[in-house]
Parts: sequence; C-alpha cells; structure tokens
Amino acid sequence: MWPKGEWGLRTRVAVALALLVLAKIANVYVPILYKHAVDAFGTPQAQAVTVPVALILAYGLARVLAQAFGEIRDAIFAPVGQRAIRNLALQVFGHLHSLSLRYHLERQTGGLSRVIERGTQGMEFLIRFTTFNILPTLLEIALVGAILWRLYDWRFTAVILGVIAGYIVFTITLSEWRIQFVRRMNDADTDANAKAIDSLLNYETVKYFGNELHEARRYDVGRRRYETAAIRSSRTLSLLNIGQGLIIAAGLAGVMVMAGSGVVDRTMTVGDFVAVNAFLLQLYAPLNMLGFAYREIRGALVNMEKMFGLLDVPAEIADRPGAPALHVGGGEIVFDHVDFHYEKARPILHDVSFRVAPGDSVAIVGSSGAGKSTVSRILFRFYDVAAGRVLIDGQDIRDVQQASLRASIGVVPQDTVLFNDTIYYNIAYGRPDASREEVEQAAKLARIHDFIMALPQKYQSTVGERGLKLSGGEKQRVAIARTILKNPRILLFDEATSALDTRTEQEIQRSLEEVSRGRTTLVIAHRLSTIVHADEIVVLDRGRVVERGRHGELLARNGLYADMWRRQQEAAAEAERKVEAEAEKLPSFRAEGHLRVAE
Repeated sequence: MWPKGEWGLRTRVAVALALLVLAKIANVYVPILYKHAVDAFGTPQAQAVTVPVALILAYGLARVLAQAFGEIRDAIFAPVGQRAIRNLALQVFGHLHSLSLRYHLERQTGGLSRVIERGTQGMEFLIRFTTFNILPTLLEIALVGAILWRLYDWRFTAVILGVIAGYIVFTITLSEWRIQFVRRMNDADTDANAKAIDSLLNYETVKYFGNELHEARRYDVGRRRYETAAIRSSRTLSLLNIGQGLIIAAGLAGVMVMAGSGVVDRTMTVGDFVAVNAFLLQLYAPLNMLGFAYREIRGALVNMEKMFGLLDVPAEIADRPGAPALHVGGGEIVFDHVDFHYEKARPILHDVSFRVAPGDSVAIVGSSGAGKSTVSRILFRFYDVAAGRVLIDGQDIRDVQQASLRASIGVVPQDTVLFNDTIYYNIAYGRPDASREEVEQAAKLARIHDFIMALPQKYQSTVGERGLKLSGGEKQRVAIARTILKNPRILLFDEATSALDTRTEQEIQRSLEEVSRGRTTLVIAHRLSTIVHADEIVVLDRGRVVERGRHGELLARNGLYADMWRRQQEAAAEAERKVEAEAEKLPSFRAEGHLRVAE
C-alpha cells in the first residue's frame, strides 16, 4: 500500500486519504444543513422562502460533494490497490517456481491454482473494504459522536458508542465462530477442484477404463462437503444478521426516545430531532456495512492464509548468500564420491564418481531403478547431494547461482510436457528472444521442420494440453529443437529418443551427434545402441558404479553391460523375427497380371 520508491503511487494514497476525510466531513454536515432547513420553516424568514430554499440547495450540494469525493477517491486509489494485488500474486508465483522439485511432485495442481485464485480475490476485497469502508466508518463514528456531544448531550454520544461497542463485540464473536465453516468450505472446494483438474488432465485414462461415474463420485465427495459447510455458513449468517439488526434497532429507538423527550421539554427543536434521526440513519448504514465488511474480511483472510502459507514454504534448494555465477569454460563435469537419497530409509546413489572431460560424451546406463535419472536431477540441481560434490569446471554447483547453472545446461527429458500454445512458442521457449530464422533452423536440426510446414497452420499450430495433439516422437523432437535453440555449453539427454521409432531415432541421433559435437554431453540411456560411440560408458547397478569404459571394452569384459547388450540384441532380433513371420502369413498371389494382397 506504500510501495518503496513508487512516489506516484504514494501520492495517490495521500490524495485518496484526503478525499476520504473530505467526503466524511461533507457527509456528517448533511444532517446539520437538514436541521437548519427544517427549523427555518418555523421562522418569520420562511415567508420569503429564500432561507429554506438556500439551505435545501446547500443540503443537496453537500450530498453530491460527499458522493463525488468518494468516487474521485476510488478512481485515484484504484492503481494502488491493483498494484498491491499484482505484486502479491507475482511474489507467490515466483516463490512457487523457487520451490524444489520434491514440493511440486507432491502438490496438486488444481488445489494450488484454487488457493492462489481465492487468495488474490481475498486480497482485493481486503484492500477495498479496509481502506474505504472500515476506516471511513470509524472516522464517521468519531465525527458524529463529537457533533452530538457538542450540539446536544453527552448521553447521546454515550448511547451511540455503547450500541456500536455491542454491535462490534457481537459481530466479532459470532463471525469468529463462523470461520470454521468458511475453512471447511475452502478445504472442500480445494479438494474438489484438485480432483476435477486431475481427472480432466487424465481424460484418456478415464476413458480407457470407463471410469466416468467413478470420477464423478470422487468429485461429488468434495462438493457434498462444500454443500454441507455452505448451508451451515448460510444459517449462521442469518443468525448474525438478525442479531445485528436487533442491536441497531434498539440503539436507534433509544436515541430517538431521548430526542423526542428533548423536543417535548423544549430543549431541542424539531430540526434537532430530524438531525439526530438523520445522523443515526446515516451512521447505521455504514455501520451495517461494517458488519458485512468484517464478515467478508475474515473470509478474505481465511482465503489469503493458505496463499501466504505458500510463501512460508521454505525453498529446499536455495542460493547461498553472495553466490557467484557459474563460469563455464570447457564444461568439465565431475561427480566426486556422491551419495544421494530421496528419503533416508531409501538410499539411491552410493559413492558415485565419474568425470566428463570438456567436449566429451559420457553415457550413464543401467537397469530400471539403478539411479540413472537421479544423476541428471542432481546435475541440474533439482536436489542437493547427501555427501560428496558435483563440480563443473572445478566449481561446486552448490556454491554458484542456480540460474547461471541451469542456463549452461540444455536438457532433453525422457517425458516431454509442452505448453498449451503454438509449436513456435514451444520451440522458442528455449530462447524467447530468438529470431524466427533461428527457431526454424533449430526445428530443421531436430528433423521436425518438414512436419510443421505440412500442418494447416504451420508454426502457429497449437499442441494442446501437455502437447497431447502431437505424438510422442513429435513432442520429443520439439523438446530437442528448443534445447538446440538454447545453445548451452553442456547437454544432458535423459533417454531423449526413448519415445521414437527406430528410423526416427536414427535420424535424430545423427542430429544430436551434430549438435553435441564439441560440447560436453551426458547421456542417460536405455537403448544401448544409441551410445555405442560415447567416449565413456558408466554402468550403474543399485546406485553404484560397477563398470566403466568404451563400448568395445565393456563387451570384452563380459560383465553387466555385455549382458544388457545381449538381452537388447536378442529382444530386437526376436521382434524382427515376429515381423517377418507375420509378413509371411499374409497370402499373396498373382492374378491377371496384378499382385493382390489379402488383408
């Protein structure tokens, strides 16, 4: 609300507060003019009508000014409130991106988006009502109390303040009790929304198993909880409104009885009676709004507490204070006696050591669960090692800025997820400031340019949610293209061709070899045929390095790598035999000079 260095916004805050005061002064002066106008009709000057008319016109002008000041105030203050909301939302969004991969693997996307949505809406409501409802109402209460004390009797002020105190205590007490139902509503809403988003993201899986009714029942569990909490909240709100109405009515009746007695005793005029009534009606309207505002503000705070709770989640992987940027020269990678575990009871890597010389290509292979992909996550610093260290050009990656580390590494992951945007956007994501020619050149190197140009909308074709409009191989080639566009010094291929058919794999493998020439390359591989030309192959088994060497050397040792190679070769040969056998089963014959193949 008072942003540092934003003098334009600070000026708006000051002007808005000044207009707020002027609006309330004009507002509380309206009943005084009304009183004088009523009393003027009972004087000799009323015969000329001039005095009453002038007072009525002044009364109307005061009302117009009170409203005008308020509207101008809102217009001037709007940029301040919206900037505060924008900055908060941006802060939360940025913090979420700073949290660890562990956090994002455990969170629910739908529930998280709902928390942020409710939190920003709550922030907007809080700013608007706190600044222009609660503060003005408190100011108006103070002004009216002072005027009644000065013009009439301290007892009027005492009764009004007593009623207001009772009103506030009742409102706060009951509203605090009602908060439990608001929290239950939010929890149920978050749960239901998370299930809905999860179900829609897995639309195909739902269809595969015909589980539409099952998903509807899961969604309905959360909606039913929300319904129950919402009904209870509505009933308690009615109770709160009735109680507030009784307190206001009792206070209004009490003060008007006192004013009526004053008129009978001739200590007050009819104009005074009207003015007191106008003061009370004018005061109780915002007071009633104050009760509404308090209820809504408490609800807004409940909505905001989970969003602020996100800001309290610590970043598991954080830059050390004053950490320098990573300076990459040759791009040497060293894993030095690395131990790692996701959970202490489940160790993943044990004393893993290897070196990737500048410009060389090293492959990491092993059976499923051996820890291959964990190596890539540690290098990219999604996680920190439990023991040992990882060095790039002699610099421990824990001692440098994460942004500079990740800017130096290009990754093609095993499971590529694309943004629901155009193909051009997804390729250009590797370097958003790249020219169109550079984007298309990257697509050509990834062997996807021709495919894109054959599409009706070419590079402006949308890929759908998570890229589902593209095949697995097409998504992988888009991922390769954007990594090529990033042009990093170090390349990391995490089973980058696993989703491709043999022919496409061979084409892209040639492209990857071209791109990685002269760059330090770490390849996480499942298909051993893709890494036979690697400068070194590191074989992992249950998180330990059991073999290392070039392809021919490892085959000659007849160890784990050789066994894996034989199994894959046998599997490939068996698959080829099956294809040939199926082809032989198709009866073909010549008839009338034509070859016909029966399906």
